[in-house]
Amino acid sequence: MTSRLKLPLCLLALLLVAPATAEAKYSVGIGEQSAAVFSNPAWQSAKLKRIRLMVPWDWQKHAYQVGQNAEWMNAAKAANQDVLIAFTAARGCYKNGKYSKRKACKAPSTTAFKKQFRAFDKLWPWVKTYSAWNEINHVSQPTFKSPKRAAQYYNVLRTDCRSRKCRVMAADLLDTSNMLPYLRKFKRYAKGSPTLWGLHNYQDVNRFTRADTLALLKNVRGDVWLTETGGFAAFGKGFKYSLTRQKKATKWMFTLANRYDTRVKGAKAKITRLFVYSWFGVPRAKSNPFDAGLVNPNGSPRPAYSTFKAYAKKHR
Repeated sequence: MTSRLKLPLCLLALLLVAPATAEAKYSVGIGEQSAAVFSNPAWQSAKLKRIRLMVPWDWQKHAYQVGQNAEWMNAAKAANQDVLIAFTAARGCYKNGKYSKRKACKAPSTTAFKKQFRAFDKLWPWVKTYSAWNEINHVSQPTFKSPKRAAQYYNVLRTDCRSRKCRVMAADLLDTSNMLPYLRKFKRYAKGSPTLWGLHNYQDVNRFTRADTLALLKNVRGDVWLTETGGFAAFGKGFKYSLTRQKKATKWMFTLANRYDTRVKGAKAKITRLFVYSWFGVPRAKSNPFDAGLVNPNGSPRPAYSTFKAYAKKHR
């Protein structure tokens, strides 16, 4: 009797364990610039472990930037968060759809970039993951016309992180029409064989498509992190304010991640992390600004939050 029951019981145990393992193929976090997120009840309820912060490359230039970074970083450490830092353009350089030609907005030299990175790393050595530059192929960045310079920033961090034991993301790309041509040029100048890549797949998520996400997975090797993604509550003329549509897009975002968290036919990479941007929404305005917040400006949850929380619970 006992011997006959051993095999079925073992199989039953495996079946019970398997679903939990299958759900853990990628992990979920958020991207949020405001330190207020750490005291938000909805964020605390979600019990997240990962978060992303964009830091202006010249973050030491202004005292208020130093203070804001310190407040955010100290709160993140107190909350035991695994932080991904993404360096980005100097503040105020991108307005009304155009990038400023002011000297202060030009792409920094690799020497200046290295100096700023080392200063940041010295203050917060517990950070172990960096994105060399945010959204390198978008017009809002000084790297927009220079894949070579973007690759040089990656090379700088790659070299420094060998001794600092940190991990560096190579290209952090937006899913626009120039993504693949930009990537091909970037690869010519990137040293080594990068195995960590970033993608902001807003277009696929909000238009309920999959082509751009799959295209990147077919053109890089290793791991792809959706470093910025999410459903729009509102954005420009194409996406009028709609919390219902945002919730549907949030569900589709996870459908894509679930589909590509393992290597599919033709793909060389897989999705292993997902960061929703952002946590807080913005006040409604006639100009219909970018708004992908999971909660309202006052911190109260939007409909998309419940969808996010349910999936995030499975992918901590």
